[in-house]
Amino acid sequence: MQTTLARTVDFKGVGLHSGAPARMSLRPAPAGHGIVFVRVDLRDAAPVPALWDAVVPSQLCTLLRGPDGTTISTIEHIMAALAGTGVHNVRIELDGPEVPILDGSSAAFVSGILGAGLSQQDAPLRAIRVLKPVEVRLGEAFARLVPADHLEMEFAIDFADPAIGAQTKRLDLANGAFVRELMDSRTFCRRADVEAMQSNGLALGGTYFNAVVFDGDRVLSPGGLRHDDEPVRHKMLDAVGDLALAGAPLLARYVGNRAGHGMTNRLLRALFSDPTAWEWTDCSPDLAGRLPGAGVIAHAAPAQSRAAVA
Repeated sequence: MQTTLARTVDFKGVGLHSGAPARMSLRPAPAGHGIVFVRVDLRDAAPVPALWDAVVPSQLCTLLRGPDGTTISTIEHIMAALAGTGVHNVRIELDGPEVPILDGSSAAFVSGILGAGLSQQDAPLRAIRVLKPVEVRLGEAFARLVPADHLEMEFAIDFADPAIGAQTKRLDLANGAFVRELMDSRTFCRRADVEAMQSNGLALGGTYFNAVVFDGDRVLSPGGLRHDDEPVRHKMLDAVGDLALAGAPLLARYVGNRAGHGMTNRLLRALFSDPTAWEWTDCSPDLAGRLPGAGVIAHAAPAQSRAAVA
């Protein structure tokens, strides 16, 4: 069955790239509504559906553009939180062009969603079954979808910085794995990249408290890493959010090597451009029980992340 929120939940913070204050409200929505963003600061702005074909090229984040040109950026962490908690229908209201970054992960979003509670709706849920391998490449980087009976993920990264290095992780995302394994892993960058971005008007809201900042063999952010392999976990978190733009749960195994937001969107475009590569399927109770978010309950979110909810 489809799921929405039991009540509205609000978040406030700053935009990672704009540095401007940002407020966001998640509101319950009827069955069949899907995930839709609304800019409440713009008069008569068209709603922006959270779908793969609304994504436009952007540096460093996932950006949506609506039919009237309205934009919403840095959506990947809230999309991952919604997918990881099994929310299918929600109206997301923003008072500006960017989702608040909070601590750079999805933890506070998950905590807020589960604190608000989930409401099952009297409407069947459909999923997208991948029928054959689909792949996109750029140099050594690639992203691939292969058939599977629920969402699985493999990811590999390789950075010259000794504090990051080469990392790989494989994860079965059934039944709460996102909450247990990925939601608290933060976005990361190198100090030299931060300085370059800020000199070009980007990452103006970035701090050592909402990103993991590396400098060679050092972790500069207070408290260090939450996981030894936090960078690759965050890349998987991003991929969960970007794959959620398929518009329904994916039944597939995603394999990413040095893949980013743009490559994952290219992968979805390649998938949906081939009608023989996918099909709709109704979710039986057994299948629904293997989707990300199935069975997730409020106390699964660490209490420490609740403080970021407005």
